[in-house]
Amino acid sequence: MESMMLGFVGSGFLGQSVVSRVHVSPRKDCRRNVRVTPRMDAEYRTGVKRNENFSKLQAGYLFPEIARRRNAYIEENPDKDIISLGIGDTTLPIPDHIRSGLQAGATKLGTKEGYSGYGAEQGSAGLREKIASNIYNDRIKPEEVFVSDGAKCDIARLQMMFGPGTTSAVQDPSYPVYVDTSVMQGQTQLFNEGTSQFDGITYMRCDASNGFFPDLESTPRTDVIFFCSPNNPTGAAASKSQLEELVSFAKKNGSIIVYDAAYAPFVRSSDVPKSILEIEGAREVAIECNSFSKYAGFTGVRLGWVVVPNELKYADGTPVRADFNRVMTTCFNGASNIAQSGGLACLDKEGLDEIEGLIDYYMKNAALLRTTMIDLGFDVYGGTDAPYVWVSFPGRSSWDVFNEILEKTQVVTIPGAGFGPGGDGFIRMSAFASKESCEEACARFRKMYG
Repeated sequence: MESMMLGFVGSGFLGQSVVSRVHVSPRKDCRRNVRVTPRMDAEYRTGVKRNENFSKLQAGYLFPEIARRRNAYIEENPDKDIISLGIGDTTLPIPDHIRSGLQAGATKLGTKEGYSGYGAEQGSAGLREKIASNIYNDRIKPEEVFVSDGAKCDIARLQMMFGPGTTSAVQDPSYPVYVDTSVMQGQTQLFNEGTSQFDGITYMRCDASNGFFPDLESTPRTDVIFFCSPNNPTGAAASKSQLEELVSFAKKNGSIIVYDAAYAPFVRSSDVPKSILEIEGAREVAIECNSFSKYAGFTGVRLGWVVVPNELKYADGTPVRADFNRVMTTCFNGASNIAQSGGLACLDKEGLDEIEGLIDYYMKNAALLRTTMIDLGFDVYGGTDAPYVWVSFPGRSSWDVFNEILEKTQVVTIPGAGFGPGGDGFIRMSAFASKESCEEACARFRKMYG
């Protein structure tokens, strides 16, 4: 008999897997008394057609590409000391009280009395109640809270709920997940090389000329409006009057706002709301996503939530919450019991105090980065209500600036073009590093640009 070995070869990020079949015969060639050399047939492919929407995506996702370039530089320069002000990943350890909640959750699973298996897909009742009361001051109902494994996954689940026929608007620049999930869902046309945008998506320009808030009067109607405040990457935070304008715009057009509030606890300005649900009328037009990732150093723990108000309804009167509940109960088995135990500890008084300490630490880093770049003569935005500092390099490619900074200072930043064409000419610096790393990075910047 003939034996078969299957070899799997990946053809790159977002690429098609290729399977090669190698046929090996154990018998000898009787004429020459030698074994037959295994032969390689042409590559094998299944008959499954690729989802054509994935072919529209441009290269790889931004942050893995940054990691690839960083790792390539390290490989070529192993003696260099790299500082990362790039991806917004927290670096401080989880504080004592919050950590004790995680430990208690894990310990319970090792006892007969405390063990629990599957929980409610929407999250534990206790955590939903605490989110509603301690974060939203009872402005929302626990039943409107859906606990999850993080805001990024929630954006994808919301897109699944909205479906391929939905039209969307995004801030430009903005977090890449909004655009890429729209493409994956089939909501867009092809990528336009001339504009560096996908046709079929409305890009709302948000830059210094308009205070990083879109000109809504010239913005066409879309079904969904993705809006992040405080904004990633610009660090800009919308004021109460601006959010009132946004809610009014959505209401007039019958649109749904997906409001990403992942950086809400970093807000320091008195006129900047931490939730869009503070705005009158928002409950009829807005969904809010949030996460413990930046609150409590849970980027690896994975815990977030979505608020879908009861008043939010589709054109046919169906409550949006009912459909999102169906998505969660069908596609999600609930957040980890251990993570939710940590979430409960986050929202105790002791946990909230610890979170405030973490945020103060990172915001001091942001202030240092911001002050340094201003002193060096750059136009700088953000860093006051968000942990991101947005630095202008007018007339230059942001990828060129990224490469130059890496080569000359060994500091990893993020090129603004990765967040959309409106980000080109800018670099994003993250304050989610150690104080010592930020101080050293600033010293290197002063030496380079001073």
